[in-house]
Amino acid sequence: MKRLVVLGGGESGIGTAILGKQQTFKVFVSDKGEIKEKYKNVLKHFEIEWEENQHTEAKILNADLVMKSPGIPDKVSLVQQLMKKGIPVISEIEFASRYSEAIIIGITGSNGKTTTTMLTNHLLKEAGFNAGMAGNIGNSYAKMVAENDFENFVLEISSFQLDGIIDFKPRVAVITNITPDHLDRYEYQFKNYIASKFRIAMNQDENDYLIYDADDEVIVEWLKEHPVQSKLIPFSLVKEQEIGAWLENDTIKIQLEPNNTLKMSTDFLTLEGQHNVKNAMAASLAGLLVNVRKETILKSIQSFQGAPHRLEKVLKINHVEYINDSKATNVNATYYALDGIKKPIVWIVGGVDKGNDYSQLMPMVREKVKGIICLGVDNTKLIDTFGNVVEPLVETMSMDEAVKVAYKIAGRGDAVLLSPACASFDLFDNYEDRGNQFKAAIKKL
Repeated sequence: MKRLVVLGGGESGIGTAILGKQQTFKVFVSDKGEIKEKYKNVLKHFEIEWEENQHTEAKILNADLVMKSPGIPDKVSLVQQLMKKGIPVISEIEFASRYSEAIIIGITGSNGKTTTTMLTNHLLKEAGFNAGMAGNIGNSYAKMVAENDFENFVLEISSFQLDGIIDFKPRVAVITNITPDHLDRYEYQFKNYIASKFRIAMNQDENDYLIYDADDEVIVEWLKEHPVQSKLIPFSLVKEQEIGAWLENDTIKIQLEPNNTLKMSTDFLTLEGQHNVKNAMAASLAGLLVNVRKETILKSIQSFQGAPHRLEKVLKINHVEYINDSKATNVNATYYALDGIKKPIVWIVGGVDKGNDYSQLMPMVREKVKGIICLGVDNTKLIDTFGNVVEPLVETMSMDEAVKVAYKIAGRGDAVLLSPACASFDLFDNYEDRGNQFKAAIKKL
């Protein structure tokens, strides 16, 4: 019996353990931290051996195969030892895809991938497809493969998950955009991060498709220098495409063959902002490529409600709007948020800096931001960048405190925006926890 070791007892780890057990592996789960009670109960139920608060090397280095959580970097000593021994170390995405015959739509990008994934899944569901949504969103992909017989999967895939693929091959791949992010994980080399994103297409052939943003110079230049085997399907806000999607006045035009165009007014979109026009283009193209009917796409686009923690309007108090954009974990996502809000902004920002360059936000901050509230353990870079630009700039150490300060600063007709541009792990469990605490703090005002 082959031995599968799972490093990390979170959502992806437990899902992999369940699927591994089902596929007759001898499974061992090891987590350097504590495993949540709900996951321990699952491991006990499936009679899977596990440990927490340690990695026992003797029980790990004898593996035939290792699945590591996307949060564990390759440079960790234990992972390096496994690689030296020639033991394959893969991601959950790679492991689960080996046991599914489903058609896969794989979606990656620095921003917009969650909304695009949710919208694509919505289009498939509305069309009556037997589809599951997983990956970097919701339930574990491996667990869903173990428990359901889906014919289609829509997967949100992070660069960390792509780093651990070998043979994974989506029928339709989507790259929404590429801007600097997670550079601390990629030796502060942007090209390493770009290469990681393009791994989504590395196993594709001429029968597969790569949907991409033709306005994104990073993507376009990379494709010139590193051609892919798949059929290229571009989308653009500024250039008409022979095959693909583009914007003409306020009409989205989509065509996969000449003279057969789907037309959609931007008024149909329930989500605001130019970036969401692009998300709608990418999702619609993906839907058409797996044979969702045009009429279904037009109807479904109008009923989509969007992702939580992504420019989510929470409450209006004393004519001040409170907006939760906790999912903005990088500078580019925050740029879109600041750009999309047409009111004076009190901006709550900060967290774990991933090598951020805040200078691209400067014109937007000068024009729109009337107060900055830093919410993080180390706010040095934010203070150095914006300290002489915006007054007041206040440091806080809890969400309750940040929201109370925002309440004092904001005036009638303003917006209080939580758009951190940083990861959440210094003060919160994850971006969902951060967003939920923001919403809870507002309700206490």
